[in-house]
Amino acid sequence: MSSAIAALEPQALWKHFAALNAIPRPSKHEERVVEWVMEFGRSRNLETALDEVGNVLIKKPATAGMENRETVVLQSHLDMVCQKNNDTNFDFMTEGIRMRIDGDWVKAEGTTLGADNGIGVAAILGLLDASDIPHPALEALFTIDEETGMTGALGLQGGFLSGSILLNLDTEDDDEISIGCAGGVDVTSTCRYDAEEVADGTAGLTLTVKGGSGGHSGMDIHKGLANANKIMNRLLLVASDQVDFRIASIDGGGLRNAIPRESSALLALAKEDVADFKEGLAAYFEGVRAEYATTDPDLALVMDDAPSPVHALPEATQEALLLAIQACPVGIHRMSPDLDDLVQTSNNLARVQIGDGAVTIQCLCRSSVDTEKWDHARSIQAAFALAGLDTEFSGSYPGWTPNPHSAIVSLLKDLYVERYGEQPNVLACHAGLECGILGTNYPAMDMVSFGPNIRGAHSPDERVQISSVQKFWGYLLDALTRIPVSHA
Repeated sequence: MSSAIAALEPQALWKHFAALNAIPRPSKHEERVVEWVMEFGRSRNLETALDEVGNVLIKKPATAGMENRETVVLQSHLDMVCQKNNDTNFDFMTEGIRMRIDGDWVKAEGTTLGADNGIGVAAILGLLDASDIPHPALEALFTIDEETGMTGALGLQGGFLSGSILLNLDTEDDDEISIGCAGGVDVTSTCRYDAEEVADGTAGLTLTVKGGSGGHSGMDIHKGLANANKIMNRLLLVASDQVDFRIASIDGGGLRNAIPRESSALLALAKEDVADFKEGLAAYFEGVRAEYATTDPDLALVMDDAPSPVHALPEATQEALLLAIQACPVGIHRMSPDLDDLVQTSNNLARVQIGDGAVTIQCLCRSSVDTEKWDHARSIQAAFALAGLDTEFSGSYPGWTPNPHSAIVSLLKDLYVERYGEQPNVLACHAGLECGILGTNYPAMDMVSFGPNIRGAHSPDERVQISSVQKFWGYLLDALTRIPVSHA
């Protein structure tokens, strides 16, 4: 199907997206795609450089007649979120993405597609490769590890770039112009416990919450989507009031920046309690499913008999953990009082791993206000401290303060009205974009972000709209012809 993808219009973009998606590129494992992009630049006799953390910079001179324009930095990240359905057999470390066309959309077979941010990368490669597209001097910046810490942007040093305008091609609605974003911090809570032997004669039972819609923990956090980790904890807490059981293990969620879609727990309980347990929990879950009927129509609870586990959590540890996870905030904490419809602060309870004497709980706390980000993160720390967990903060990155009066924002806004006859949505987003980080070393750079329609990012339902990519490509090419004359 890659050949069919490559043949889509504009071919200058899609052929590079098809080639890019043939290369495994999980976050923190970008070595192959970095070398591929480096060879791309060198084979076209373009100045190509690699910085000390692994970011790639390719420079292309202005086309004839545009040598006096401002230099433009085009920026996208090379890594992708790697999520798959449980029943999909796929290895992100060794396989290329299996793509297909579904009407006006490009999708993947049971995995994330990598349109975030592969479409941006492909657009930049198309511009670098073209000989018939007018443009000012370009600096193509390809960063690494955006999805799991933004370490590429954090490691970029001042002086590597010389452009005065930055176009970040990493947003997901083609009628939006992004001028600000949230910062974030990873919150990891851990502890050890002494597992107890399960009494003889008990039964094993596996609970699985599945079918959540999932999605981007920044861009989709306002949608009220089901968090499988919270739902699993809710079920266990309710069930503990009715039946005595012990938790042997819990395995829920995946990446910090993905709303968890699935969670599984292995329990030990008396054989005579199994039937009542199943009946009571199934009845309770019907109410939960009704709550999420609109946002997560495929949400399901599966209960399967299993061999009795050998070890499980002590009763006191189990109770403390269930209460702490219940207390952990999830979703919107506060909306912005200054910008309409902007989530200011949120948290995603992304990963819960319990078993074999160890507990690890991972959250991603986001906010466009740094002081509030840290306050919310410490609230999460406090909830888990009450259950005896130690919490570590890592990977903190700043937000991007909106500048609605910037020259490049005005240019793009006017261009949008001219091309499409309506006003674009000029806004800040709750996702983490690299602009805020890049701005720390390039404070004078005028920045803006835009992109095509991408839906279901960070989930196996990720898809990108073909007609929207065409719109995005035309808008980008037109914008480059209107970059102002440099006064340097």
